[in-house]
Amino acid sequence: MASNRGVAYIRPGVVEVQTIDFPELALGDRKCEHGVILQIVSTNICGSDQHMVRGRTTAPEGLILGHEITGKVLEAGRDVEYISLGDIVSVPFNIACGRCRNCKAGKTGICLNVNPARPGAAYGYVDMGGWVGGQAEYVMVPYADFNLLKFPDKDQAMEKIGDLTLLSDIFPTGYHGAVTAGVGPGSIAYVAGAGPVGLASAHGCQLLGAACVIVGDMIPERLEQAASFGCETIDLRADATLAEQIEQIVGVPEVDCGVDCVGFEARGHGKDTVVERPATVLNALMEVTRAGGGIGIPGLYVTGDPGGVDENARIGNLGIRIGLGWAKSHHFMTGQCPVMTYHRQLMQAILYGKANPAKACNVTYITLDEAPQGYIDFDKGAARKYVIDPHSQIAA
Repeated sequence: MASNRGVAYIRPGVVEVQTIDFPELALGDRKCEHGVILQIVSTNICGSDQHMVRGRTTAPEGLILGHEITGKVLEAGRDVEYISLGDIVSVPFNIACGRCRNCKAGKTGICLNVNPARPGAAYGYVDMGGWVGGQAEYVMVPYADFNLLKFPDKDQAMEKIGDLTLLSDIFPTGYHGAVTAGVGPGSIAYVAGAGPVGLASAHGCQLLGAACVIVGDMIPERLEQAASFGCETIDLRADATLAEQIEQIVGVPEVDCGVDCVGFEARGHGKDTVVERPATVLNALMEVTRAGGGIGIPGLYVTGDPGGVDENARIGNLGIRIGLGWAKSHHFMTGQCPVMTYHRQLMQAILYGKANPAKACNVTYITLDEAPQGYIDFDKGAARKYVIDPHSQIAA
């Protein structure tokens, strides 16, 4: 049997590359003849992975990480009809059956059949159905005909792999945040957080025609990265309030649309940046988003957080000023991005040169053995999107 290696969560702050089982067309006793086995071309480190690695979830020791996957089809089950051996494909991080009422409605982030615990599943993630992660050399992907996005030209795909690898999660996720916030031509948009998803969202705002995209963060390197592709920036460590800094940029202390790309590990602004305040971003967005505006929330919020600042935070119960949002008639959208809603269109935007998310997110390639160091550097706030090249195909 062929060998396989993957990145395993060991304990808070520690991951390591381990020898793991070569994938089969099954999940335990559940046969997956509708699935394929992929040789991984690229697999990315995500901020959601980092939440687990920091010990901020109930992730078990030994979990193989990784839900951002691009690969080449090595083996296909007998029920696969439209995906062929050798195809290079993007794997949505949402695992979806394509058969339940939610999938048929396009709500692939909350499939009813792929996770016995609750709606929605993902690769290599806590409480998401037990599917093995893709920060590895090989992985099994179920319901291949429904889930996989085939790239039309293999050579072109490898030329643009830095952009296309982001289709599995962060580019659609960031774009979803912008879409659900109501960003459109001429909008003034504020994106909270300049990590990879925030940068992808800012680029998505530009793609949607925003007149001005403002990005707020506390890490200078990340703000410099946002400015590098035309965003205005706000340093949230400053004494001036967020509204005051927005007014300095656009003349009024408000924006049309806001996107939360931070999530439950948010910190306070100004003098409170050293203090974790999980509701800060949501409340700040309600303060600066105009009456009648929208707020997209692709940032992760969880129902179980062992490291929460208090008993409420540990169960995801946050002090949100919902009265303010109600008074301003805001609309909100939360939850996992249904990647399949967007990935084909965003692929076309990449292939035709209309979108360059790799530049916006500063894609940086590393080997599988460098993944533990990648997690360390990412946790320190590196303004990079680490993409693992497990077979040195991209390097070649």
